[in-house]
Amino acid sequence: MVRSIMIQGTGSNVGKSVLVAGLARAFTRRGLRVAPFKPQNMSNNAAVTENGGEIGRAQALQALAAGRATHTDMNPILLKPETDTGAQIIVQGQRAGTMKAGDYRKDKSKLLGAALESFDRLCSDADLVLIEGAGSPAETNLRKGDIANMGFARAAGVPVILVGDIHRGGVIAQIVGTQAVLDAGDLEMIRGFAVNRFKGDVSLFDEGRDEIAARTGWPCLGVVPWFHDAWKLPAEDMMDIRSHSGGACKVVVPQLERMANFDDLDPLSAEPGVSVEIVPAGRPLPGDADLVLLPGSKSTIGDLAYFRAQGWDIDLYAHVRRGGHVLGLCGGYQMLGKTIADPDGVDGQPGNVEGLGLLDVETVMAGKKQVTLISARALGGGEPVSGYEIHMGRTKGLDCARAWLEVEGRPEGAANASGCIRGSYLHGIFSSDAFRASYLSGLGVTSDLAYEDGVEETLDALADHLEQNMDLDRLLALAETPQRA
Repeated sequence: MVRSIMIQGTGSNVGKSVLVAGLARAFTRRGLRVAPFKPQNMSNNAAVTENGGEIGRAQALQALAAGRATHTDMNPILLKPETDTGAQIIVQGQRAGTMKAGDYRKDKSKLLGAALESFDRLCSDADLVLIEGAGSPAETNLRKGDIANMGFARAAGVPVILVGDIHRGGVIAQIVGTQAVLDAGDLEMIRGFAVNRFKGDVSLFDEGRDEIAARTGWPCLGVVPWFHDAWKLPAEDMMDIRSHSGGACKVVVPQLERMANFDDLDPLSAEPGVSVEIVPAGRPLPGDADLVLLPGSKSTIGDLAYFRAQGWDIDLYAHVRRGGHVLGLCGGYQMLGKTIADPDGVDGQPGNVEGLGLLDVETVMAGKKQVTLISARALGGGEPVSGYEIHMGRTKGLDCARAWLEVEGRPEGAANASGCIRGSYLHGIFSSDAFRASYLSGLGVTSDLAYEDGVEETLDALADHLEQNMDLDRLLALAETPQRA
């Protein structure tokens, strides 16, 4: 009989996603069929599933940890912010439209049925379903119609473990305060708590742990020390992306306002010979960059205006004059062209804008959204490339004649005459070791890194870390067969 338990947090970014990934690997190693699930997620860093839809990147990592194929049921409701007040809504992997935040708050309870339907399908083929909450259940102003935290826990009849983040400070208030604001029905769902991301001697928090237990009446399932290798795992939240110092080759990435699918950076950050520098707003692009990488964007035209507002276009042109390399992926590829036309307003307001003009291509934002896993090869060296497409728009032009990838017999991407400026719609290409080594060799970097092996080793190390610092036997005993309300 399937069992399930939900990991909720006292706030956003307390480490829920990484904990669930570690738990998935730990319980999978114990011989259980584990499935990850998150009823509602908000992220522009989506993964393409094997059944041809979109889910949050964290659920894809958790699926990898559990040794399962990715599926849209693992994250049935995905919100992809396009503006400060609106987001694209993905339901069971497919684009369902765009909605303003206020309208979504009114209508989100209607999506509970889809979330429960996906959850039921996962339960039919698993021994343990690990559910990740979103944000915090303490945001009681969002409780009405909630499908992300206690609203889902109560509808599905699954117990909850509450996780606090001691690295932020005030973890006693985080957990005790959450108990103070929840109503009686929500409180009945909580079976225990855990404290995450402790630095130093864990025994120094024994009194704090005991005080939380005494005040709440909940058992502590563990105080988890800081996991120093977490940076080696693909990040989902833009808050988690950061510069990483490595070797002499400097890859510079402007941090766009609607930056999306930045998992492209993870294999580069793992390279010992590469330093990745994320450049925030208000700072120029460094003049000593070897490669400027323009990442994907959830709002290409809006992010192009943002790019120019920072003066990064001037910095980029100077970089090109110095003979520097430029790579644009997906939205970044579209920005490098001569024009972007959006006649139907699928990316924002209808209209045409000038691109950066570094590639002789033009983009039209039209047609069906492309969401698919891709097997390709590099033209020239013939290295195999695995990646995915997830974009609106079609790009054509003279520089497409210098495509540098091939997908199922068709050319993909574009390059200028020197080959120093390239663009492609394919995400995830740097996860392919042979291709990444070949590309980096053009920047003077020798690579022998097995990136995906490193992710697997890190997941195993994370599972070991949780086995040592959490009472996983007790956590598993607290999981229950879902009891639909």
